Amino acid sequence: MAKVKTTFFCQNCGSQHAKWQGQCNACKAWNTIVEEVIQTPEKSDWKSPTSAIKKAAIPLRIQDIDTSKEARLDTFDAEFNRVLGGGIVSGSLTLLGGEPGIGKSTLLLQISLKLPYKTLYVSGEESQKQIKMRAERINPKHNNCYILTETKTQNIFKQIEALEPDIVIIDSIQTLHSDYIESSSGSISQIKECTTELIKFAKETATPVLLIGHITKDGNIAGPKILEHMVDTVLQFEGDRNHVFRILRAHKNRFGSTNELGIYEMQGSGLREISNPSEILISKKDEELSGNAIAATLEGMRPLMIEVQALVSTAVYGTPQRSATGFNAKRLNMLLAVLEKRAGFRLGAKDVFLNITGGITVDDPAIDLAVVASILSSNEDVSLPKDFCFAAEVGLLGEIRPVQRIEQRILEAEKLGFSTIFVSKYNKIALKNTVIKIQLISKIEDLVTVFLG
Repeated sequence: MAKVKTTFFCQNCGSQHAKWQGQCNACKAWNTIVEEVIQTPEKSDWKSPTSAIKKAAIPLRIQDIDTSKEARLDTFDAEFNRVLGGGIVSGSLTLLGGEPGIGKSTLLLQISLKLPYKTLYVSGEESQKQIKMRAERINPKHNNCYILTETKTQNIFKQIEALEPDIVIIDSIQTLHSDYIESSSGSISQIKECTTELIKFAKETATPVLLIGHITKDGNIAGPKILEHMVDTVLQFEGDRNHVFRILRAHKNRFGSTNELGIYEMQGSGLREISNPSEILISKKDEELSGNAIAATLEGMRPLMIEVQALVSTAVYGTPQRSATGFNAKRLNMLLAVLEKRAGFRLGAKDVFLNITGGITVDDPAIDLAVVASILSSNEDVSLPKDFCFAAEVGLLGEIRPVQRIEQRILEAEKLGFSTIFVSKYNKIALKNTVIKIQLISKIEDLVTVFLG
């Protein structure tokens, strides 16, 4: 019997070491190196059924390379198509990550039930009955989706060869294992080997493969970092399980932009696409209340109108509190200091609470002006007009700074019926004949003058 070969891998970055050591030389993490059994010398690499007909690659002059657009498969999900750049590219490998219970399996199962193509959904985490019960809730009329509960890659490829599906979905990559690697499922060597086999299958047969990946407590894809380099597209499914909204982002996309995002609403019947998220993120109120302002922000390439709420009250316990939900607390402290220094508002002895509605987190500096407006509104107990919105950054000198793609923000505000938008005087705006009034301001004192006189 041949001797089993082992080596040492870093569980944090996936780098290989000749022997065990306390610190990884690549990522400098401590106590992350473990010994794993790797492929024995007698075993050969996995070969797909089509490897015999695979053509050898030959070099081509750059002028002779065909640059025609890649053929894409429509997923019949507008949000998913937008994030991918128009659909699934044939032969591509897409990795979807997200927190437990966020809806990764539901999203891909829902897409597989919509597709008119023959789809194979491979699950290593749930039984066929469990998947069928969820599928009945999402879409009872499904005829092209086949469910397979298997974790061994060799058996999966046998079923793929017999079924010949158009799309393969794996849930999840951490549950698969190959006979050619003797370590346990979820180990670094198993994940690398299984992903390599799937990549070889996808490229040789031009069949797109969608993978679900677990994440660590730090929010990164579990397994070696090289996994994200191996696949063509890395998607992240984000959201708070206490809120109904989910956001799909592309962290890597070889076939499209990474600036797009898709928004879904979690319901009992699955995930509903949100084509106009601004109407949902802005609450409907019958009466005007103070401490409320609307900001025109961008999530990737997509303009959104979000609601910023502020509450300013006298500090009862002596030490004032500063709390921000969905907004950077340090930036809130900076804006409060600017208001005190440049506009003369004494907020040092007052509690300030800030909230971005809808459970989303925004890091776009263009919402600074809306944050300042909501704080002033709550402090003076003066309500702002419901059809006013804001899109500008506030500097430390109290100046109103320009933001990028201002015209896109203005058009989105006009489409949703806002009458006035406050922007920086230094923004270059080429729009003409707009219905919405564009109010140009240069410093924070101008904003105070408009609302408080």
